[in-house]
Amino acid sequence: MSTHRLATASCAIGLLTYVGLTSLVSSPQAAAGDEAGPPELLQLTGVVRDFRERSVSGGHPDFEVIPDDGYGHYTGNVSTTLGPDGKPVFIGGGMGVNKQWEDAEGRPICWRVAQDFPQPGDAAGTYDGPDNGGIQSAESFGQWYRDEPGVNMSEPLTLTLIRQFDGTYVFDDELDPEYSELGGFFPIEDRLFGNPGGYPDRNFHFTFELHGTFVYDGSAAQIFKFIGDDDVWVFINGELVIDIGGVHPAVEQYIDLDRLGLTDGETYRLDFFFAERHRTESNFRIVTNLELESVDPPSISAIFD
Repeated sequence: MSTHRLATASCAIGLLTYVGLTSLVSSPQAAAGDEAGPPELLQLTGVVRDFRERSVSGGHPDFEVIPDDGYGHYTGNVSTTLGPDGKPVFIGGGMGVNKQWEDAEGRPICWRVAQDFPQPGDAAGTYDGPDNGGIQSAESFGQWYRDEPGVNMSEPLTLTLIRQFDGTYVFDDELDPEYSELGGFFPIEDRLFGNPGGYPDRNFHFTFELHGTFVYDGSAAQIFKFIGDDDVWVFINGELVIDIGGVHPAVEQYIDLDRLGLTDGETYRLDFFFAERHRTESNFRIVTNLELESVDPPSISAIFD
């Protein structure tokens, strides 16, 4: 929904970057990485689920909805820990964000990180509320990241993150050739339930979950950042570290893993949950220097009963 787009020239540069890197990693040895250094790309596979918007027959109440207090960033509506099945848990009673928490360098961070893992220089955010951020109930939210016959359809989705000169890996819909041509992050165009019509005629109503593991390196200044819309929740070691709920333009949040008290050399899990719930744009950018490896995604069903 954000009006921010890169200029055509920037997209062309991104396309050339992708083409060049594709040639660079065309051999299996390069794609997998070698002893000389880290891999040039990460390929991470998750599950995308398609929903019908609330105004049509069989539509889901949380898609194409306006929160009670209007479009915006809402936080605190999911538990700070994952449920027993590894899914986020809706608790409600969240708050509208007027100004995000920030770290000492002015980077927006999750309220929960600032609260439970404080660092010198953190600056408090400001909030309104309460508001559930356009989520009807725990029952409706429970359908977002689970296959539900009669409610959603699903299929696997692989993202390719390209290594940059600064050592980070980036997926950016504005630079990826496929998505830049579509004008946004629309991974299930004309598939599953298909495009709903209207303008723009894009498949806007879907969720995406992605799971990976990484080795924590206390000397590597490891980070994870997301910029986009709509809802995004990220958990590391089962704990909430990014909370960008609601129906809103592109919002950014950042986590410095050194804050979390992780053990050097240990393997941890990262769980990523995304939802696109409203026209007219879909923005999606991941930046990280974690060498993530996909965890087997959940089973899927593209059959609609």
